[in-house]
Amino acid sequence: MLNLILFGPPGSGKGTQATRLKERYQLLHISTGDLLREEKAKGTVLGLEAKKFMDAGELVPDAVVIGMIESKLDEYADKVNGIIFDGFPRTVAQAEALDDLLNAKNTCIAKVLFLQVEEEELVKRILERAKTSGRADDADEATVRRRIVEYENKTAPVAEYYQQFDIVTKVAGQGSIEMITEALAAQIDVLI
Repeated sequence: MLNLILFGPPGSGKGTQATRLKERYQLLHISTGDLLREEKAKGTVLGLEAKKFMDAGELVPDAVVIGMIESKLDEYADKVNGIIFDGFPRTVAQAEALDDLLNAKNTCIAKVLFLQVEEEELVKRILERAKTSGRADDADEATVRRRIVEYENKTAPVAEYYQQFDIVTKVAGQGSIEMITEALAAQIDVLI
């Protein structure tokens, strides 16, 4: 299986690019936010457990998220060429748990594609996205900047974790959507 992590700060284009790459390479797109909402809506055991934490305004524990990912992998394993993770893992502990899960299924992460975007461009993109996202936290510049700092403090170390396996490739995340897709595809094509 071709398992990829699309990595980068908020506003770097992970969701947009993951959707494009999913189609191009017949990959299962796993966005943990979407996954949590889907499991909650279905009323699954894991979804109901996640709902308790979400309703209390707390982060869903890693074990619950990993359980949801495992369920999705089991459901789609024979229907796709691999997985593209979008916005996950967010911490080194999640990266380690994901690696353990994939190892148990005799597979691993082949590549971490790290979208590089300047901070001012990130802020501009997120404020623009606010016009259609319906997310209040996308519309406030101070909140956007705090999210970027939070990313730097808690999520950026995930790239350092994967560096030890020599699977991180930095890709320019500025330019046209098509240009960025082609730059990402050039890195993926080398793996196929």
